[in-house]
Amino acid sequence: MNQRSHRYAHLTPTPLVQMIKKNIVMFVALIAALITVFLVPPDEKYLGYFDFKTLTCLFCVLAMVCALKNIQFFYILAKKIVQLFKNAKTAVLALVYITFIGSMLIANDMALLTFLPLGFLVLDTTGKRKYLAFTYIMQNIAANLGGMLTPFGNPQNLYLYSFFKIPTWEFVKIMAPPFLISVCLITVCCLIFVKNEPLKVTEEPVKLPAGRTALYLALFALAIAIVFRGIPYWIGLLIIPAVLLFADRKALKMVDYPLLLTFVFFFIFSGNMARIEPVRQLFSWLLEKNTLIFSVLSCQVISNVPSAILLSQFTENYTQLLLGVNIGGVGTLIASLASLITFRDYTKRNPGKTGSYILLFSAFNFAFLILLTACSLAGQWLFG
Repeated sequence: MNQRSHRYAHLTPTPLVQMIKKNIVMFVALIAALITVFLVPPDEKYLGYFDFKTLTCLFCVLAMVCALKNIQFFYILAKKIVQLFKNAKTAVLALVYITFIGSMLIANDMALLTFLPLGFLVLDTTGKRKYLAFTYIMQNIAANLGGMLTPFGNPQNLYLYSFFKIPTWEFVKIMAPPFLISVCLITVCCLIFVKNEPLKVTEEPVKLPAGRTALYLALFALAIAIVFRGIPYWIGLLIIPAVLLFADRKALKMVDYPLLLTFVFFFIFSGNMARIEPVRQLFSWLLEKNTLIFSVLSCQVISNVPSAILLSQFTENYTQLLLGVNIGGVGTLIASLASLITFRDYTKRNPGKTGSYILLFSAFNFAFLILLTACSLAGQWLFG
Protein backbone atom coordinates (compact mmCIF):
# COMPACT_ATOMS: atom_id res chain seq x y z
CA MET A 1 0.00 0.00 0.00
CA ASN A 2 1.50 3.37 -1.00
CA GLN A 3 1.74 6.32 1.37
CA ARG A 4 -1.31 8.15 -0.06
CA SER A 5 -3.64 5.12 0.08
CA HIS A 6 -2.34 4.34 3.59
CA ARG A 7 -3.19 7.88 4.68
CA TYR A 8 -6.88 7.45 3.66
CA ALA A 9 -7.27 3.79 4.60
CA HIS A 10 -8.84 4.70 7.92
CA LEU A 11 -11.63 6.52 6.04
CA THR A 12 -12.94 3.28 4.52
CA PRO A 13 -16.36 2.54 6.08
CA THR A 14 -16.37 -0.37 8.51
CA PRO A 15 -18.71 -3.33 7.84
CA LEU A 16 -21.03 -2.06 10.60
CA VAL A 17 -21.23 1.43 9.05
CA GLN A 18 -21.87 -0.10 5.62
CA MET A 19 -24.64 -2.27 7.06
CA ILE A 20 -26.26 0.72 8.78
CA LYS A 21 -26.11 2.76 5.57
CA LYS A 22 -27.68 -0.07 3.61
CA ASN A 23 -30.45 -0.64 6.17
CA ILE A 24 -30.94 2.85 7.57
CA VAL A 25 -34.72 2.50 8.00
CA MET A 26 -34.30 -0.70 10.02
CA PHE A 27 -31.82 0.97 12.39
CA VAL A 28 -34.07 4.02 12.78
CA ALA A 29 -36.91 1.62 13.64
CA LEU A 30 -34.66 -0.14 16.18
CA ILE A 31 -33.71 3.14 17.87
CA ALA A 32 -37.37 4.24 17.93
CA ALA A 33 -38.39 0.92 19.49
CA LEU A 34 -35.64 1.11 22.13
CA ILE A 35 -36.65 4.65 23.12
CA THR A 36 -40.25 3.57 23.69
CA VAL A 37 -39.10 0.55 25.71
CA PHE A 38 -37.82 2.98 28.36
CA LEU A 39 -41.22 4.69 28.40
CA VAL A 40 -43.22 1.44 28.43
CA PRO A 41 -41.21 -1.36 30.12
CA PRO A 42 -41.60 -4.84 28.58
CA ASP A 43 -44.52 -6.88 29.87
CA GLU A 44 -46.90 -9.61 28.69
CA LYS A 45 -48.74 -7.14 26.42
CA TYR A 46 -45.70 -6.95 24.13
CA LEU A 47 -46.65 -10.32 22.59
CA GLY A 48 -49.88 -8.76 21.38
CA TYR A 49 -47.96 -6.16 19.34
CA PHE A 50 -46.83 -8.60 16.66
CA ASP A 51 -48.92 -9.56 13.63
CA PHE A 52 -47.40 -13.00 13.01
CA LYS A 53 -49.59 -13.62 9.96
CA THR A 54 -48.23 -10.50 8.23
CA LEU A 55 -44.64 -11.47 9.04
CA THR A 56 -45.20 -15.03 7.78
CA CYS A 57 -46.91 -13.91 4.56
CA LEU A 58 -44.16 -11.40 3.86
CA PHE A 59 -41.44 -13.98 4.49
CA CYS A 60 -43.10 -16.61 2.26
CA VAL A 61 -43.69 -14.21 -0.64
CA LEU A 62 -40.15 -12.77 -0.44
CA ALA A 63 -38.59 -16.24 -0.27
CA MET A 64 -40.43 -17.45 -3.36
CA VAL A 65 -39.66 -14.28 -5.28
CA CYS A 66 -35.96 -14.81 -4.51
CA ALA A 67 -36.16 -18.43 -5.68
CA LEU A 68 -37.86 -17.42 -8.95
CA LYS A 69 -35.35 -14.62 -9.40
CA ASN A 70 -32.46 -17.10 -9.02
CA ILE A 71 -33.65 -19.08 -12.04
CA GLN A 72 -34.03 -15.74 -13.92
CA PHE A 73 -37.78 -16.23 -14.29
CA PHE A 74 -38.70 -12.55 -14.04
CA TYR A 75 -35.73 -11.45 -16.13
CA ILE A 76 -36.69 -13.78 -18.98
CA LEU A 77 -40.34 -12.83 -18.76
CA ALA A 78 -39.51 -9.12 -18.84
CA LYS A 79 -36.98 -9.43 -21.65
CA LYS A 80 -39.41 -11.33 -23.86
CA ILE A 81 -41.90 -8.51 -23.47
CA VAL A 82 -39.33 -5.76 -24.10
CA GLN A 83 -38.09 -7.51 -27.25
CA LEU A 84 -41.52 -7.04 -28.79
CA PHE A 85 -40.92 -3.28 -28.96
CA LYS A 86 -38.59 -1.57 -31.42
CA ASN A 87 -38.25 2.06 -30.27
CA ALA A 88 -37.28 3.96 -27.13
CA LYS A 89 -40.79 5.22 -26.31
CA THR A 90 -42.44 1.80 -26.37
CA ALA A 91 -39.43 0.11 -24.72
CA VAL A 92 -39.52 2.53 -21.77
CA LEU A 93 -43.29 2.09 -21.55
CA ALA A 94 -42.76 -1.69 -21.51
CA LEU A 95 -40.12 -1.44 -18.76
CA VAL A 96 -42.39 0.75 -16.65
CA TYR A 97 -45.46 -1.44 -17.23
CA ILE A 98 -43.48 -4.57 -16.35
CA THR A 99 -42.45 -2.94 -13.08
CA PHE A 100 -46.04 -1.83 -12.53
CA ILE A 101 -47.42 -5.35 -13.04
CA GLY A 102 -44.50 -6.91 -11.18
CA SER A 103 -45.20 -4.83 -8.08
CA MET A 104 -48.74 -6.25 -7.97
CA LEU A 105 -47.38 -9.79 -7.98
CA ILE A 106 -44.02 -9.75 -6.20
CA ALA A 107 -44.14 -6.55 -4.06
CA ASN A 108 -42.72 -3.15 -4.96
CA ASP A 109 -39.19 -3.52 -3.62
CA MET A 110 -38.66 -6.93 -5.27
CA ALA A 111 -40.08 -5.60 -8.55
CA LEU A 112 -37.47 -2.84 -8.53
CA LEU A 113 -34.61 -5.17 -7.58
CA THR A 114 -35.68 -7.39 -10.48
CA PHE A 115 -36.48 -4.86 -13.22
CA LEU A 116 -34.20 -1.86 -12.58
CA PRO A 117 -31.15 -3.83 -13.83
CA LEU A 118 -33.14 -4.75 -16.94
CA GLY A 119 -33.95 -1.08 -17.54
CA PHE A 120 -30.27 -0.21 -17.27
CA LEU A 121 -29.29 -3.10 -19.57
CA VAL A 122 -31.78 -2.09 -22.28
CA LEU A 123 -30.88 1.61 -22.26
CA ASP A 124 -27.13 1.08 -21.86
CA THR A 125 -26.75 -1.49 -24.65
CA THR A 126 -28.85 0.60 -27.08
CA GLY A 127 -27.07 3.89 -26.37
CA LYS A 128 -30.10 5.52 -24.74
CA ARG A 129 -28.68 6.26 -21.27
CA LYS A 130 -30.07 9.80 -21.54
CA TYR A 131 -33.43 8.27 -20.56
CA LEU A 132 -32.02 6.35 -17.58
CA ALA A 133 -32.95 8.82 -14.82
CA PHE A 134 -36.46 9.29 -16.21
CA THR A 135 -36.96 5.53 -16.67
CA TYR A 136 -35.74 4.77 -13.14
CA ILE A 137 -38.06 7.42 -11.68
CA MET A 138 -41.05 6.10 -13.64
CA GLN A 139 -40.21 2.53 -12.64
CA ASN A 140 -40.00 3.67 -9.03
CA ILE A 141 -43.38 5.45 -9.19
CA ALA A 142 -44.87 2.44 -11.00
CA ALA A 143 -43.58 0.08 -8.29
CA ASN A 144 -44.98 2.20 -5.46
CA LEU A 145 -48.35 2.86 -7.10
CA GLY A 146 -48.78 -0.40 -9.00
CA GLY A 147 -48.54 -2.40 -5.81
CA MET A 148 -51.47 -0.52 -4.29
CA LEU A 149 -54.10 -2.68 -6.04
CA THR A 150 -53.28 -5.99 -4.34
CA PRO A 151 -52.94 -6.89 -0.64
CA PHE A 152 -49.44 -8.25 -1.21
CA GLY A 153 -48.28 -5.54 -3.66
CA ASN A 154 -46.89 -3.32 -0.91
CA PRO A 155 -45.75 -4.37 2.59
CA GLN A 156 -48.06 -1.82 4.23
CA ASN A 157 -51.00 -3.30 2.28
CA LEU A 158 -50.27 -6.76 3.59
CA TYR A 159 -50.21 -5.42 7.13
CA LEU A 160 -53.41 -3.35 6.89
CA TYR A 161 -55.26 -6.10 4.99
CA SER A 162 -54.46 -8.50 7.81
CA PHE A 163 -54.76 -6.06 10.73
CA PHE A 164 -58.23 -4.77 9.80
CA LYS A 165 -59.35 -8.05 8.16
CA ILE A 166 -60.43 -6.11 5.06
CA PRO A 167 -62.53 -8.18 2.61
CA THR A 168 -60.54 -8.75 -0.60
CA TRP A 169 -63.14 -7.28 -2.96
CA GLU A 170 -63.53 -4.19 -0.74
CA PHE A 171 -59.75 -3.75 -0.71
CA VAL A 172 -59.68 -3.75 -4.54
CA LYS A 173 -62.64 -1.33 -4.73
CA ILE A 174 -60.90 1.12 -2.39
CA MET A 175 -57.64 1.10 -4.32
CA ALA A 176 -58.97 0.86 -7.91
CA PRO A 177 -59.59 4.62 -8.50
CA PRO A 178 -56.07 5.86 -7.54
CA PHE A 179 -54.61 2.82 -9.31
CA LEU A 180 -56.34 3.67 -12.61
CA ILE A 181 -55.40 7.35 -12.30
CA SER A 182 -51.78 6.30 -11.70
CA VAL A 183 -51.77 4.14 -14.84
CA CYS A 184 -53.01 7.08 -16.90
CA LEU A 185 -50.50 9.55 -15.41
CA ILE A 186 -47.53 7.22 -15.87
CA THR A 187 -48.54 6.45 -19.45
CA VAL A 188 -48.91 10.14 -20.33
CA CYS A 189 -45.48 10.93 -18.82
CA CYS A 190 -43.77 8.19 -20.83
CA LEU A 191 -45.49 9.27 -24.07
CA ILE A 192 -44.52 12.92 -23.57
CA PHE A 193 -40.95 12.66 -22.25
CA VAL A 194 -39.53 9.81 -24.41
CA LYS A 195 -39.07 10.15 -28.18
CA ASN A 196 -39.79 7.62 -30.90
CA GLU A 197 -36.13 6.67 -31.43
CA PRO A 198 -35.33 3.27 -32.96
CA LEU A 199 -33.39 0.79 -30.86
CA LYS A 200 -32.32 -2.82 -30.88
CA VAL A 201 -32.22 -4.96 -27.75
CA THR A 202 -29.46 -7.54 -27.60
CA GLU A 203 -30.64 -11.13 -27.30
CA GLU A 204 -28.98 -13.45 -24.81
CA PRO A 205 -30.36 -17.00 -24.83
CA VAL A 206 -31.39 -18.09 -21.32
CA LYS A 207 -33.39 -21.24 -20.63
CA LEU A 208 -35.63 -21.86 -17.65
CA PRO A 209 -35.23 -25.17 -15.78
CA ALA A 210 -38.66 -26.75 -16.26
CA GLY A 211 -38.77 -28.73 -12.99
CA ARG A 212 -37.66 -25.90 -10.70
CA THR A 213 -39.89 -23.42 -12.49
CA ALA A 214 -42.97 -25.59 -11.93
CA LEU A 215 -42.04 -26.22 -8.28
CA TYR A 216 -41.38 -22.56 -7.50
CA LEU A 217 -44.55 -21.37 -9.23
CA ALA A 218 -46.56 -23.89 -7.18
CA LEU A 219 -44.95 -22.63 -3.95
CA PHE A 220 -45.50 -19.04 -5.02
CA ALA A 221 -49.19 -19.87 -5.56
CA LEU A 222 -49.20 -21.35 -2.03
CA ALA A 223 -47.76 -18.10 -0.64
CA ILE A 224 -50.41 -16.05 -2.43
CA ALA A 225 -53.16 -18.39 -1.16
CA ILE A 226 -51.93 -17.71 2.38
CA VAL A 227 -52.10 -13.96 1.78
CA PHE A 228 -55.72 -14.31 0.62
CA ARG A 229 -56.51 -16.38 3.74
CA GLY A 230 -57.21 -19.51 1.71
CA ILE A 231 -54.67 -21.55 3.68
CA PRO A 232 -53.55 -21.16 7.34
CA TYR A 233 -50.29 -19.18 7.45
CA TRP A 234 -48.43 -21.75 9.56
CA ILE A 235 -48.68 -24.27 6.68
CA GLY A 236 -46.64 -21.96 4.46
CA LEU A 237 -44.16 -21.37 7.26
CA LEU A 238 -43.58 -25.13 7.44
CA ILE A 239 -43.61 -26.05 3.74
CA ILE A 240 -41.83 -23.19 1.94
CA PRO A 241 -38.63 -23.02 4.05
CA ALA A 242 -38.45 -26.83 4.16
CA VAL A 243 -38.60 -27.14 0.36
CA LEU A 244 -36.17 -24.27 -0.26
CA LEU A 245 -33.74 -25.73 2.25
CA PHE A 246 -33.17 -28.54 -0.25
CA ALA A 247 -34.06 -26.81 -3.55
CA ASP A 248 -32.45 -23.37 -3.14
CA ARG A 249 -30.80 -22.41 0.14
CA LYS A 250 -29.49 -19.26 -1.48
CA ALA A 251 -33.07 -17.98 -1.81
CA LEU A 252 -33.54 -18.28 1.96
CA LYS A 253 -30.34 -16.28 2.51
CA MET A 254 -31.48 -13.62 0.02
CA VAL A 255 -34.76 -12.85 1.81
CA ASP A 256 -34.94 -9.20 2.88
CA TYR A 257 -34.60 -9.93 6.61
CA PRO A 258 -33.93 -6.24 7.42
CA LEU A 259 -37.42 -5.49 6.06
CA LEU A 260 -38.89 -8.18 8.34
CA LEU A 261 -36.95 -6.78 11.31
CA THR A 262 -38.15 -3.28 10.39
CA PHE A 263 -41.70 -4.59 10.83
CA VAL A 264 -40.80 -6.19 14.17
CA PHE A 265 -39.22 -3.00 15.52
CA PHE A 266 -42.10 -0.83 14.36
CA PHE A 267 -44.60 -3.26 15.90
CA ILE A 268 -42.86 -2.60 19.23
CA PHE A 269 -42.67 1.15 18.59
CA SER A 270 -46.31 1.53 17.53
CA GLY A 271 -47.57 -0.80 20.26
CA ASN A 272 -45.82 1.23 22.93
CA MET A 273 -46.86 4.57 21.42
CA ALA A 274 -50.49 3.43 21.53
CA ARG A 275 -50.12 2.89 25.30
CA ILE A 276 -48.87 6.44 25.96
CA GLU A 277 -52.08 8.38 26.63
CA PRO A 278 -51.01 11.90 25.44
CA VAL A 279 -49.72 10.38 22.18
CA ARG A 280 -52.90 8.35 21.73
CA GLN A 281 -55.04 11.46 22.22
CA LEU A 282 -52.94 13.58 19.82
CA PHE A 283 -52.84 11.01 17.02
CA SER A 284 -56.50 10.14 17.42
CA TRP A 285 -57.40 13.84 17.16
CA LEU A 286 -55.24 14.40 14.06
CA LEU A 287 -56.56 11.30 12.30
CA GLU A 288 -60.13 12.25 13.18
CA LYS A 289 -59.60 15.61 11.45
CA ASN A 290 -58.46 14.00 8.19
CA THR A 291 -57.04 10.49 8.10
CA LEU A 292 -56.04 10.72 4.44
CA ILE A 293 -54.05 13.97 4.71
CA PHE A 294 -52.32 13.05 7.97
CA SER A 295 -51.29 9.60 6.71
CA VAL A 296 -49.94 11.07 3.45
CA LEU A 297 -47.89 13.62 5.41
CA SER A 298 -46.69 10.95 7.84
CA CYS A 299 -45.28 8.90 4.95
CA GLN A 300 -43.15 11.85 3.81
CA VAL A 301 -41.37 11.89 7.16
CA ILE A 302 -41.24 8.30 8.46
CA SER A 303 -42.04 6.27 5.27
CA ASN A 304 -45.22 4.39 4.35
CA VAL A 305 -44.64 1.05 6.12
CA PRO A 306 -44.01 2.48 9.62
CA SER A 307 -46.81 5.01 9.04
CA ALA A 308 -49.27 2.17 8.37
CA ILE A 309 -48.19 0.25 11.47
CA LEU A 310 -48.18 3.31 13.74
CA LEU A 311 -51.38 5.01 12.57
CA SER A 312 -53.40 1.79 12.54
CA GLN A 313 -53.27 1.95 16.34
CA PHE A 314 -55.22 5.22 16.41
CA THR A 315 -57.97 4.95 13.80
CA GLU A 316 -60.61 2.53 12.51
CA ASN A 317 -60.92 4.43 9.22
CA TYR A 318 -58.93 1.90 7.20
CA THR A 319 -60.27 3.18 3.87
CA GLN A 320 -58.58 6.58 4.19
CA LEU A 321 -55.54 5.14 5.93
CA LEU A 322 -55.06 2.61 3.14
CA LEU A 323 -55.32 5.34 0.51
CA GLY A 324 -53.00 7.64 2.44
CA VAL A 325 -50.13 5.20 3.01
CA ASN A 326 -50.24 4.08 -0.64
CA ILE A 327 -50.47 7.52 -2.23
CA GLY A 328 -47.94 8.74 0.35
CA GLY A 329 -45.38 6.31 -1.07
CA VAL A 330 -44.54 8.96 -3.67
CA GLY A 331 -43.08 12.30 -2.64
CA THR A 332 -39.81 12.43 -0.70
CA LEU A 333 -36.99 9.93 -1.10
CA ILE A 334 -37.84 8.39 2.28
CA ALA A 335 -41.59 8.13 1.64
CA SER A 336 -41.06 4.52 0.56
CA LEU A 337 -38.32 1.95 1.11
CA ALA A 338 -38.58 1.20 -2.61
CA SER A 339 -37.51 4.77 -3.48
CA LEU A 340 -34.27 4.27 -1.54
CA ILE A 341 -33.60 1.09 -3.55
CA THR A 342 -33.97 3.03 -6.81
CA PHE A 343 -31.83 5.92 -5.57
CA ARG A 344 -29.08 3.55 -4.42
CA ASP A 345 -29.04 1.70 -7.77
CA TYR A 346 -29.02 4.88 -9.85
CA THR A 347 -26.24 6.62 -7.90
CA LYS A 348 -24.14 3.45 -8.06
CA ARG A 349 -24.32 3.57 -11.87
CA ASN A 350 -24.13 7.39 -12.14
CA PRO A 351 -22.14 8.68 -9.12
CA GLY A 352 -21.78 12.21 -10.50
CA LYS A 353 -25.48 12.86 -11.15
CA THR A 354 -27.02 12.59 -7.70
CA GLY A 355 -28.21 16.20 -7.53
CA SER A 356 -29.92 16.23 -10.93
CA TYR A 357 -31.58 12.88 -10.15
CA ILE A 358 -33.02 14.16 -6.84
CA LEU A 359 -34.40 17.28 -8.56
CA LEU A 360 -36.07 15.24 -11.33
CA PHE A 361 -37.27 12.63 -8.82
CA SER A 362 -38.82 15.31 -6.60
CA ALA A 363 -40.52 17.09 -9.52
CA PHE A 364 -42.30 13.96 -10.78
CA ASN A 365 -43.02 12.44 -7.36
CA PHE A 366 -44.56 15.57 -5.83
CA ALA A 367 -46.61 16.13 -8.99
CA PHE A 368 -48.02 12.60 -8.63
CA LEU A 369 -48.51 13.10 -4.88
CA ILE A 370 -50.47 16.34 -5.31
CA LEU A 371 -52.66 15.02 -8.15
CA LEU A 372 -53.49 11.71 -6.46
CA THR A 373 -54.17 13.33 -3.09
CA ALA A 374 -56.42 15.94 -4.71
CA CYS A 375 -58.36 13.23 -6.61
CA SER A 376 -58.76 11.14 -3.44
CA LEU A 377 -59.94 14.16 -1.43
CA ALA A 378 -62.43 14.97 -4.18
CA GLY A 379 -63.68 11.38 -4.06
CA GLN A 380 -63.91 11.60 -0.26
CA TRP A 381 -65.94 14.82 -0.52
CA LEU A 382 -68.26 13.48 -3.24
CA PHE A 383 -68.90 10.00 -1.92
CA GLY A 384 -68.14 10.35 1.81
